Amino acid sequence: MKLFIITGMPAVGKNIAAQYAQEHIIPIFSTGDFVRAEIRKRGASGDPEMSAKISTEMRGKDGLGVTRLAVAEALKTKSDVVFLEGIRSWPEVEWIRSQTDCTVIAVVAPRLARLERIKKRGREDDSASHFDLRDQREIEYGVAICIALADVYVLNTGTIEDALAQLDRIVRRS
Repeated sequence: MKLFIITGMPAVGKNIAAQYAQEHIIPIFSTGDFVRAEIRKRGASGDPEMSAKISTEMRGKDGLGVTRLAVAEALKTKSDVVFLEGIRSWPEVEWIRSQTDCTVIAVVAPRLARLERIKKRGREDDSASHFDLRDQREIEYGVAICIALADVYVLNTGTIEDALAQLDRIVRRS
């Protein structure tokens, strides 16, 4: 199995991986989906504060809790190619590499472009007013290291089609 780890800051466009996966019938797992499922299971509010609290709880003391859940599900698929979105720390990457062959893909975009995307998408778990706090939390988790040490990059400043074409070149080369 080849696992592609999709990482990046909030609202950078990591969801292009989901679109690509759907178009190419590739399983995709998102740590955020596991967190949102836990929020629903608890009947909790999905606001930014509660999302952060539950996400931090699920990461656990070693930061790998939700990652273990996502990778276990990914490995069950027995698919040749799998995407995993939402990895935020280098220890997570190292642990995943101990489990399977993987490539880290960082999706990047300028801060102001990301802020505009936050304003447009209107998700309950993020908002323009919490943008800086969420960025800081992600940086504290270690996502900046994952971005800096990524194997390859998708610069998501153009159209969705452009970003998808970049991702396609990466997947086909690997």
